[in-house]
Amino acid sequence: MILFPAIDLKDGACVRLKLGEMAAATVFNDDPAAQAKTFEQQGFRYLHIVDLNGAFAGRPVNAAAVESILKAVELPCQLGGGIRDLTTIEMWLAKGIRRIILGTVAVRNPDLVREACRRFPGRIVVGIDAKGGKVATEGWAAATELTATELAHRFEDAGVAAIIFTDIDRDGILAGLNLPSTLALAKATSIPVIASGGLASMADIEALAAPECAILEGAISGRALYDGRIDPAVALARLARI
Repeated sequence: MILFPAIDLKDGACVRLKLGEMAAATVFNDDPAAQAKTFEQQGFRYLHIVDLNGAFAGRPVNAAAVESILKAVELPCQLGGGIRDLTTIEMWLAKGIRRIILGTVAVRNPDLVREACRRFPGRIVVGIDAKGGKVATEGWAAATELTATELAHRFEDAGVAAIIFTDIDRDGILAGLNLPSTLALAKATSIPVIASGGLASMADIEALAAPECAILEGAISGRALYDGRIDPAVALARLARI
């Protein structure tokens, strides 16, 4: 199982939000490349990067920070936030991003997701962010009536590499992963699912190590890593057994 450390970018710095609110951002490192290097040295094997400003703007905003990360580490990186057309997808893949995360556009323009999967097999991830059980878009600012499972089923045959399922109601507040909903989604689709939102402590790592969680591709951790609530070496060793 992969443990993805999260680098969320706002105004060029590494931050963590509370419940998806940009006004409630805490800056943890003003040097994203240095933070990425630290994660690499700690033994992580895949980075999760989000351009938070881009998610709201609908276009890349923190491109310079992302490029600095790509130059600093040899780890594969997946990137989301404001990527809403094929030109931007192709641009980031050419620069070295391993996988592109499509969120808002998966709701607004599912045909683009299908075309991206066709052009770039194995490189497209769908981000499903849920608030109150319903999918949210535009940097979590807009609600829809779609459930996570309904959205996942739309891409069952598209060739999506993975789904990142984020429970917005838990994100950034260290409330613990919503494993029941995450596992329900993983069982409802053949697409690999990554858990996100609320990973708070080593107790969550132990929960992820349970046999029923072997169905998951991995989990994303943000604030708990920055706060020191998770010991990277212990967590990585524990999940490596899955």
